[in-house]
Amino acid sequence: MLYDSHCHLDHHYYSKDLKEILERAKKANIKYIITNGINYKTNLISLKLAEEFPIILPALGFYPEDALDREGYFEKNSKKDIKSLNENIQLIEKNKSKVIAIGEIGLDLFHGKNIEQQSKDFKQLIQLSIKLNKPIIIHTRKAENETLNILNEFKNKLNPDKVILHCFSGSKQLIKQAINANYNFSIPTKIARSEAFQYLAEVCPINKILTETDGPYLSPYKNEDKSFNRNEPAYIKESIKTLAKIKKLSEKEVEKQIESNFQRIFGIG
Repeated sequence: MLYDSHCHLDHHYYSKDLKEILERAKKANIKYIITNGINYKTNLISLKLAEEFPIILPALGFYPEDALDREGYFEKNSKKDIKSLNENIQLIEKNKSKVIAIGEIGLDLFHGKNIEQQSKDFKQLIQLSIKLNKPIIIHTRKAENETLNILNEFKNKLNPDKVILHCFSGSKQLIKQAINANYNFSIPTKIARSEAFQYLAEVCPINKILTETDGPYLSPYKNEDKSFNRNEPAYIKESIKTLAKIKKLSEKEVEKQIESNFQRIFGIG
């Protein structure tokens, strides 16, 4: 069985043909898709999708709010849809029995600049994950060093095997630091055409790797006409092929190891 540990099924790119996407995922041998919320509105959608489709598991999170603001998110969605961090935490606690992980959460210095507030929110969500004993799915865009420093502050309380670094793009030194800390890496399907993610897979122990799409983004396929190149869970098969080549294993061996990793980290198979 295959697993997509990070997707955004609430995205409008999936709205018109979601059922067909899920059917293709099942035909591609996908067992579970974790859909990640980034604010109150998408967290509610994640819960609703998981209730409707058994293949979907909900992760509820809180993307750095100032990063959303700088992306122009509030032009499309009113601030009342975002709600405060505390309101999102209350939603997570209320639905803790349904939630597979807390995510995505973390730091973003590509779109956002308020590192002080981002760090404060991130620490509060890490504390929540410890309290609820839930894995955390972490976004680290242009803030890998800061993210690892904050995680290190919790090293005596946080189970490193509950930490998933999603699409980690740090330097070789930071990759080594994260590996030594015993964190997990969720590597997107773009590994099929990305030397950076191929290097990450090469140096990372295979028992610390999860597969993801980050759909609808980071497609494994090149797009010649420059139009939007939508990614979807069925494409996880391309990650398995690439990982098999890098690790010099059969695709079946890689598939079984990723399945074992998913079961260990999330407590569900």
